[in-house]
Amino acid sequence: MARNKRAIPEINAGSMADIAFLLLIFYLVTTTMDTDKGINRKLPPFDEELIQDPPPIKERNIFTVLVNSNDQLLVEDEYLEIGQLREKAMEFIDNNGDRSCDYCKGYGMSISSDNPDKAVISLQNDRGTSYGMYVKVQNELIAAYQDLRDEYAESEYGRSYREMDSDEDQDIIKEIKTSYPQKISEAEPLNIGG
Repeated sequence: MARNKRAIPEINAGSMADIAFLLLIFYLVTTTMDTDKGINRKLPPFDEELIQDPPPIKERNIFTVLVNSNDQLLVEDEYLEIGQLREKAMEFIDNNGDRSCDYCKGYGMSISSDNPDKAVISLQNDRGTSYGMYVKVQNELIAAYQDLRDEYAESEYGRSYREMDSDEDQDIIKEIKTSYPQKISEAEPLNIGG
């Protein structure tokens, strides 16, 4: 008896590589890649005079904020929650310790900052600090300045600082920023514990 051997049909795969290549190009062209934007921070311009002779800063004009690797805040040698940081920073900036600020509403304590122009916030993180906590602290400190600027704009111009952005408001914005200059000094992270 003769066996009938049937040939197994084959699929022509000669153009399979071409199709795979075209699909790869299609996906590369149509796919978007997300990029991390980071924190938008404008650095001050380089000034050689400040490098050679930094201005002396009184200890009382420095508001020290430390964040350890357990994401705990030590503010002026006192443990605080993140929700309390903005209020403490605003009290420090708006203190008016030397009574030279006629628009400040602070308590005028002799152990806190002289005025908003001399107040400096010093921030130092541990290398183990989470990125989320770092961003929260930055947001609270910047929000403290924004809130003070808002209060000043409301009392002087009858409208919010955050709403001002037109060309005609540029002089007012500049004056408000001069009244409450944002001075945040960030030190190199350390391995300080936790």
